[in-house]
Amino acid sequence: MDRFLYEDAQRIISSSLKAVVPDAAVARALKEFHPGAGRTILVSVGKAAWQMAHAAVDTLGKVDGGIVITKYGHLSGAIPGLLCREAGHPVPDENTFSATEEALALVRNLTEEDTVLFLLSGGGSALFELPLVAPRELQDITRQLLACGADIVETNTIRKRLSQVKGGRFAQACAPARVFSVVLSDILGDPLDMIASGPAWPDSSTCQQALAIGKKYQLRLTDQAWELLRQETPKAIPHVTARVTGSVRELCAAAARECAALGYEPLLLTDCLCCQAREAGSFLAGILRTHYGQGKKRAFIAGGETVVRLTGSGLGGRNQELALGAAPGIAGLDGAAVFSVGSDGTDGPTDAAGGYVDGETQKTLSDKGLDLFTLLENNDSYHGLKAAGGLIITGPTGTNVNDVAVALIRG
Repeated sequence: MDRFLYEDAQRIISSSLKAVVPDAAVARALKEFHPGAGRTILVSVGKAAWQMAHAAVDTLGKVDGGIVITKYGHLSGAIPGLLCREAGHPVPDENTFSATEEALALVRNLTEEDTVLFLLSGGGSALFELPLVAPRELQDITRQLLACGADIVETNTIRKRLSQVKGGRFAQACAPARVFSVVLSDILGDPLDMIASGPAWPDSSTCQQALAIGKKYQLRLTDQAWELLRQETPKAIPHVTARVTGSVRELCAAAARECAALGYEPLLLTDCLCCQAREAGSFLAGILRTHYGQGKKRAFIAGGETVVRLTGSGLGGRNQELALGAAPGIAGLDGAAVFSVGSDGTDGPTDAAGGYVDGETQKTLSDKGLDLFTLLENNDSYHGLKAAGGLIITGPTGTNVNDVAVALIRG
């Protein structure tokens, strides 16, 4: 492993994540928050839910009750006046359903003078759910969507129609109270109706689109689920105000600043990356080959969200597969590396945030009797990167604004 590049990668990752922790962003958004004369109920949902709720209570001083629902391992202690719950991600579980029921109970019977402060971050589609189908069927549909290669917009278009809280239905449940929503975006373009499947925003997707997605990926659905896809979602919710307070663009900008501080010439390729993870890795490797040997320290940055099409039974996540997918293309290049991380600190069902590879990775794996292409075909990027010393582990970060991948040339 190239220790110099690896250390630079760790510094870039650390600096970038610190720049998008939501504390200051939530405080900025709350300058526009003017609660009514009644109660203020706080509901915070997503991978960054604890950090956002903590920042909100710290800014406001207090609220009149509420709940935090986040992923297992993402709570960092008690918050005065709030229930704190952990639940399943990326597949909802019984704790998801019971916590969502608690949230709905908190907003029932509110008045026009009451306000719901709704803090939302990525991961909310799994963490905030009360299904209209049998729980086991919802879990099966979620697994199908994760495995088939559907992107996040397609996935959430389906999820909205199977839920009591998605697609604007949570905001409807809060009526006649006003809803002020602060959103940490993990979807390209910051579409409010798609982030966490839009619990508090009118839905722009249509029944026809949902049905087409179901047919495109040949989803195995019951007659009840197909019928729900044919039912329209709310298209107007007048009592909701929303503010987007963080996005992948900020994450990429922070990465570029740290790259420049380390002496690299940074170039933002895109903050709208959306393709197969393995292909993105191969593309970044190709860019490094094009610019290799020119005597310049260069950094090529790509932010967004890739997808993995499951063809095997291995362990990994989209950032790990992107990184390992770049390894063949930079094999043998001295001073070249690619790394990719999820800003929330978790990547797929693993303890890693992402992965790092350089010109030595393929040889390291071969020396250990591991074939890189077999690992990729089995979607086993986690064990491949672990064997090569390339797992990036940050632990939960308290934020979630999508992923960033960086390709480095040392000179």
